[in-house]
Amino acid sequence: MSEQPSRYTRSFSGMTGALIVTVVAVLAFVAWRGLFRGDVDDTPTPVDWQASVTLAENADMQVVHPRELPAGWTATSVDLVAVGDQRWGLGVLTDEGKFVGIRQEDTSVDDLVERYVDEKADAGDDATVPSEITDTWQTWSDAGGDHGFSTELGDDAVLVYGSAPVADIETFIGLLTR
Repeated sequence: MSEQPSRYTRSFSGMTGALIVTVVAVLAFVAWRGLFRGDVDDTPTPVDWQASVTLAENADMQVVHPRELPAGWTATSVDLVAVGDQRWGLGVLTDEGKFVGIRQEDTSVDDLVERYVDEKADAGDDATVPSEITDTWQTWSDAGGDHGFSTELGDDAVLVYGSAPVADIETFIGLLTR
């Protein structure tokens, strides 16, 4: 093997120039892609939450659910496990795009609050919110503005929570039934 020097000269200024050309090419590509990219549709896709309530009832689960959703509110997610460790959940966006959810599981209220409100959620006073489920709810809140209302039904813990204003969460609670 012969040890001959390379055929081109490597220099700091050459490397800097190549880096500048690469950065300009990447920026040009991003700008070009941005010009021809269509508007992103971020409209939430509604889910048929009533069908999951029917499935739960057919599996002998008594899930806590709203009789109906207020006008303009959209159900966006459903979580139903009807075998083994049964659980039920429904996620809803208000007419202003704020989140309200409900969770029902055979677990402790503290566990649900830790998972869905905050690990360091503060327990508040009991609140009176009339519903077909109960009129007395334990309140929860966190530093980020999330709120929760919990109760226990037999072995199940029920948590209504979200980033929506408290008045919207209370409206949702008022619609709950079994």
